[in-house]
Amino acid sequence: MNRPTILLTSAALAFGTLVGVTAAGPAAAAPRTGGTAPASARGPLAAAVEHSHPQVLSVAGAGVYRIGASLSTLTANGHIDWTAPSCGGVVHAGSTGSWAGVFVLAFRDGRLVEVGTATAPPRSPAGAAVGMSFAELEEIYGRRGSLIRNDAGDAEAYLVRVGSRVELFTGHPIRPGVGYFQVGPASFVERNFRQGPAC
Repeated sequence: MNRPTILLTSAALAFGTLVGVTAAGPAAAAPRTGGTAPASARGPLAAAVEHSHPQVLSVAGAGVYRIGASLSTLTANGHIDWTAPSCGGVVHAGSTGSWAGVFVLAFRDGRLVEVGTATAPPRSPAGAAVGMSFAELEEIYGRRGSLIRNDAGDAEAYLVRVGSRVELFTGHPIRPGVGYFQVGPASFVERNFRQGPAC
């Protein structure tokens, strides 16, 4: 076979696969184990590859990405996609598996101190998520949360304290409302928002 024939054959097979998946209709989009389909499953193709995002991100983290988890252990077990060392003993990292492209992680001195996302899901245990307005967060949390500003006065966020940890919802760069949702110890997450990174 020459190269153009191989390319045409590959394209035809790919198209045939997509048509077969698309023709399956709404039943293919239904979750296989009950419950509701994740927001990431926007159509039959997403359901066919069975990719699902975590549904809940709490101050404890989500799945294997638990606050306090070891970077070396997560890496050894294949749960870290990439790393980017920063200053002050902080390393940023990407998640893998169902969480690939969903979580950005921060480790300080080798321990997980922040899990953040710019996607929805996941939602907080109370149901708050990226894409909501700050007014919607106030309706959800009531007196448990508050709108705060950073020390420079040029950014606002919605903060929910849960013991020594926080849920922090920061703004979106080009539209009103929440663009990023992160959790972790207040000493890291809240401090970084209010004062900026230590170095």
